[in-house]
Amino acid sequence: MNMPNKLTVLRLILVPFYVFFLLMPSIPHHYIIAILLFGAAAYTDHLDGKLARKYNMITDFGKFADPLADKIMILAALACFIQVGLTNAIVLIIIISREFIVTSIRLVASSQGKVVAANNWGKAKTISQIAAVLVVMLLQYILELHSLKCITLGNVAACTYWFDIAGDILLWISVILTLLSGTIYVIQNFDFIKSAK
Repeated sequence: MNMPNKLTVLRLILVPFYVFFLLMPSIPHHYIIAILLFGAAAYTDHLDGKLARKYNMITDFGKFADPLADKIMILAALACFIQVGLTNAIVLIIIISREFIVTSIRLVASSQGKVVAANNWGKAKTISQIAAVLVVMLLQYILELHSLKCITLGNVAACTYWFDIAGDILLWISVILTLLSGTIYVIQNFDFIKSAK
């Protein structure tokens, strides 16, 4: 297994660790720990692709495992957000639906001996989702710092309200990009859908 593929596997390994800290409010500074772990996982996504292209280490395993690892990383974070009340199920349902559709197209293509790699819209979607998750956790960490008396916020209720609005806006931007990228993906690969038996 080459280095880019090892980084992809590492991304998967990091998922349960940031999920654990994200869901453990009894641990002080749990949000910053989750941010660091999620950020490290997200960075492996950038790094594995860069290394694979630079050193010509692109493999079929990487083409499938890399987007799969991205999906698991993002969907796990959003599922945790629902559990702790930071987003609603509609966001997760839309994103999961898009991923199932795209994965189905990839499977059909694979059955015909073709490998369909991610396109630029899919990459923009992933970046927007990663950014939204990180910002939502960062805003929650600011509130956690206030609760730990590390900082003082003037009007906590107002801060909480505006932080929630900002998080919602970022998450919905990522949902819009998710829908857009999924639609483009279906259009670009419609031949595989038509040829499915």
